[in-house]
Amino acid sequence: MIELGQLNRLKVIREVDFGVYLDGGDAGGILLPKKEVPENTRLGDSLQVFVYLDSDDYMVASTRKPRAMVGQFARLRVTDVNKVGAFLDWGMPKELFLPFAEQLRPLTVGEWCTVFIYIDNSERIAASAKTDRFIEKNPTDLKVGQLVELLIARRTDLGYPVIIDHRYEGLLHHQDLFREIKPGQRMSGFIKQLLPDGKIDVMLDKPGYARVDPLAQKVLDYLEANNGHCALGDKSDPDAIRETFGVSKKAYKMAIGSLMKAGRIKQDPEGIHLIA
Repeated sequence: MIELGQLNRLKVIREVDFGVYLDGGDAGGILLPKKEVPENTRLGDSLQVFVYLDSDDYMVASTRKPRAMVGQFARLRVTDVNKVGAFLDWGMPKELFLPFAEQLRPLTVGEWCTVFIYIDNSERIAASAKTDRFIEKNPTDLKVGQLVELLIARRTDLGYPVIIDHRYEGLLHHQDLFREIKPGQRMSGFIKQLLPDGKIDVMLDKPGYARVDPLAQKVLDYLEANNGHCALGDKSDPDAIRETFGVSKKAYKMAIGSLMKAGRIKQDPEGIHLIA
């Protein structure tokens, strides 16, 4: 069964001049346009594609991955506004529709808006800025210290409201923030506390860990951006360390030493590794 607005793995069943058709089961053949067909694709191959609706409301496949899929939250830029609603850039050829009825206020081109992506009553993919009704209210599966995915929604006087794992709303307080962030960023974080009224506080550093100095934080940021690994250890070439982090080997050794002592990283002959 085809999942609209999701990644699907589909088999190539027919080749045509303008692309290939994929087996959509009861939905019939689904076109993957020629410009998106991977090189050397053959009949019978299985491809992972995103399925959405084209301008004529026919199912079409894409090897592109959107900024968010159905059932997820995202912060997207408004690219057009007309008498029926707004259109958002979600990384696909056809823009995402945000009806006026699903807006908190009228939007203008160039603005950014946090939305939830869903299937509307006409079986089309649409967005809603009225995100509260898509937020789950009973976080029984969360626990303090748990690693979660955060979407930074906006900035307030108290801090940054965040979407947790595309399910819950939480707050990252200014007092727990030791690096620059901005709305729309996705990053890993941790559950700081679960309040009796159902509210959730989060933080970017694991509870119980002390704040690290700027160089140590730079090392952590590098690890997070590189699948938790850095080939540079305390015995690495000083020039390689300076080229990557802009500091001396001595300063680098002190930074990774403090991170190992805090239980944030471990070291082996292949370099240093982030501890989840």
